[in-house]
Amino acid sequence: MKIRVGIIGAAGYTAGELLRLLVNHPVVEVSWIQSESQQGKFVYDVHKDLFGLDLQFISEIPTDSCDVVFLCKGHNESKNILKSNPELLSLRIIDLSQDFRLIGDHDFAYGLPEINKEKIKESDHVANPGCFATAIQLALLPAIKVGAVSSDVHISGITGSTGAGQSFSETSHFSWRNNNASVYKALSHQHLNEIQETILGTNSKFDQKLNFIPYRGAFTRGIITTACFSTDLKEQEFKEVYRAAYKDQPFTHVVETNPDLKMVVNTNHALISGEIIDGTAVIISVIDNLLKGASGQAIQNMNLIFGLEETSGLQLKASAF
Repeated sequence: MKIRVGIIGAAGYTAGELLRLLVNHPVVEVSWIQSESQQGKFVYDVHKDLFGLDLQFISEIPTDSCDVVFLCKGHNESKNILKSNPELLSLRIIDLSQDFRLIGDHDFAYGLPEINKEKIKESDHVANPGCFATAIQLALLPAIKVGAVSSDVHISGITGSTGAGQSFSETSHFSWRNNNASVYKALSHQHLNEIQETILGTNSKFDQKLNFIPYRGAFTRGIITTACFSTDLKEQEFKEVYRAAYKDQPFTHVVETNPDLKMVVNTNHALISGEIIDGTAVIISVIDNLLKGASGQAIQNMNLIFGLEETSGLQLKASAF
């Protein structure tokens, strides 16, 4: 079996990561890559490390030569693409924008496999979670599910520069980002909406507030978040809740060590570490924002849709340097 893949918006960071993985996936054939701005160029003109890959960007969107389409356009663009090209809805679709993450008048399953695996398997259309949303939900959902959160939740998270996308902005230039850090979208990050919706689907009685402060970091890729809240559980009970939640998940692991970004960058893994300090739970979550936070998780979802091994094409190892 060969799964024929098309990528819309194939010139950005997440599409580049998708291509690097898909060209080595055992049952995938990349049929076409679409980008209005890069039409006619070879893929390696934009994604330099893919030199030798004989693919050219096209501007049109064909639908008769693929089985699944990845939408890698900016937020609010996926809806317009599907409105202009309704024939795409007959294909499997994995959307990496935020357009279909919230429950509404669409048939997209929310693509966080750790809590929605069976629904993803039955769906033709999947909305990939946001990168911060992935890290935060993996840190919080086991405790929320068992009612172990007894206060508002305070979360801090720092992300690398690739989290801002490939388009240039004042805060993405090297001279600004290097040796620097800043807060942005304090208490109002857009990923809070999908997190809240997933939480209520997990525990409808949860009414605590999520206070999230995101930071821009002076590194390229990765996310590390820390969540704190009061709990009545003892540390051993707390760890057992998390181990039980993730024991059958191939990419999310509960660890005893203090995790850092180099343990997960360039992999599809999420590492979760938790402890109780004077009745306060402190949970650390680390992921690669471009992989488990975007393209790796998108391929994980594709594997589930097509009945493949969840880890197919995603056996990646982190580098210590």
